[in-house]
Amino acid sequence: MIFITLGSQKFQFDRLLKEIDKLVVAKKLNDEIFAQVGYSTYKPKHYQYKAFLDREEFAKCEGKADIVITHGGTGAIIGAVKKGKKVIAVPRLARYGEHVDDHQTQLIAQFKEQNLICGLDDVRQIEKGLEFVKTHLFNAYQSNTKLIIDSIENFIEGTNK
Repeated sequence: MIFITLGSQKFQFDRLLKEIDKLVVAKKLNDEIFAQVGYSTYKPKHYQYKAFLDREEFAKCEGKADIVITHGGTGAIIGAVKKGKKVIAVPRLARYGEHVDDHQTQLIAQFKEQNLICGLDDVRQIEKGLEFVKTHLFNAYQSNTKLIIDSIENFIEGTNK
């Protein structure tokens, strides 16, 4: 299953939803697809969607998914990567009214550089991204939270390990 999640900020990402519809119509994508479309104005015609999901619905959809397609939001990416999902991330771009600036391009580049996700520059690359994630081995996400906490505890205790 492919789960598309576009977050809950007040920005549309119609380009991505339309591209997925095009791939379905062209029979280049025949997986089960479900999208959380957020504030997008385009409503998918060839796969199921809902504007917003509660936590339980979101967890269920993400849990069933083999592949998660998302925007360049840090939370959406890290959440899926932590669960071992293959992630395709495409940045929302300011010139299309999808965000206030293009910071998502840098976020995606950093995750891609760490070999955690398939980062794309444009929605028209989704078909290639889907082919890529089916065979590519990504690095497992490793949180550095424990390292930071240990470092703070060592500092407080004065042991400076």
